[in-house]
Order: sequence, then structure tokens, then C-alpha cells
Amino acid sequence: MDFTHPTSGYHLILASNSPRRRELLSGIDVEYEVLTLPDIDESYPDDIPHEEIPEFLSKKKASAYLSLMQDNTLLITADTIVLLHGRILGKPSDKEDAKQMLRGLSGETHRVVTGVSLTSKEKQVSFSDIAHVTFGMLTDEEINYYVERYNPMDKAGAYGVQEWIGYVGVERIEGSYFNVMGLPIFKMYRELKQF
Repeated sequence: MDFTHPTSGYHLILASNSPRRRELLSGIDVEYEVLTLPDIDESYPDDIPHEEIPEFLSKKKASAYLSLMQDNTLLITADTIVLLHGRILGKPSDKEDAKQMLRGLSGETHRVVTGVSLTSKEKQVSFSDIAHVTFGMLTDEEINYYVERYNPMDKAGAYGVQEWIGYVGVERIEGSYFNVMGLPIFKMYRELKQF
């Protein structure tokens, strides 16, 4: 049985420190290198629709790597945001901020938007994916337990769906579970096949 992986012939670079993104990319059997640059500007225009921010930032991140790319480089950049009632929940600034975010998500449905850019020297393909996540009611004890025991500080919306809080708190997801983890891997694999 012959199978040629869609990324064969490319030197794949994942421009992310996220262990979840590394896990998801490894899950589709690709060989890649992790390369991150410090101090990439992640600002965006005030008038951009919230749903477009992650894709905008994935393109902006990619532009920072252009000078490092070889002819056979395929760069993957991504950004994820959590939207609750039109408000962006980024990474929490401290534990109290994380607890506030989780109190806000408790008993509510929010959107997780991930933007991805696949970039070579010749072209760039960018896309987004949106999932709707509904949390059941969380007690303060559960929120405190999660924040003290796990590390929500590096996660948009202060939670990892693949961690304890996701197991006990997430009632349902409409859309890609992997998108909520940080990379819409089904959609990305399809895009890699077209690339």
C-alpha cells in the first residue's frame, strides 16, 4: 500500500511553543521542526471583526519568518482566541484573572476561533475554524482546583479542553474538538493536501 504524505518534499516548521499544537501535528505523522522567534508583534487593527483576528495574526506571525525560509520550507503559524459575548478572552495575566475568565465561561456558550497560515516562499494559504463550546455550571471550588493544579496561564480563555476542566466542565462542543485544543487538524490536513 503506497501512501505519500502531503508534506513530503517540504521541510516543515511549526512556529509555535504550544505543546497541544505539537501533539496534534505529530498525530498526523508529519516530521517537523519547532522554531519560535521572540517578541513577534501580535497587535491587530481595532476595527477588524473579532472572528478575523486569529487568521490576521497567523499571517502576521508568518511574515516574521520569511527571511529564514528556504525553497522547500513549509511554515505553519496559528493563533487561537476565545470569544464570549463579543469579548475576547486572551491568555490570563495571573491566577485571579484566570479564575474570573472561568467564572464568566461557567454555564455559557463561547466560540473558539483558530486561524492558520501555511506559508512557503511561493504562496500562502490561510483559513479559520470556529467551534462553539458550552460549559456546565462550575463551582468556585472546581475553578480554584483547576487553576491551582493545572497551568491555565498559557491558554486563551484560561482553560485546556484536554485537561481536567474540559472533562468535568464541557457539556458539548459544536465543531472541531481539535480546534478547541489549538489546531483544526482535519481542515489543516485537507489544506496540506491541496498545497
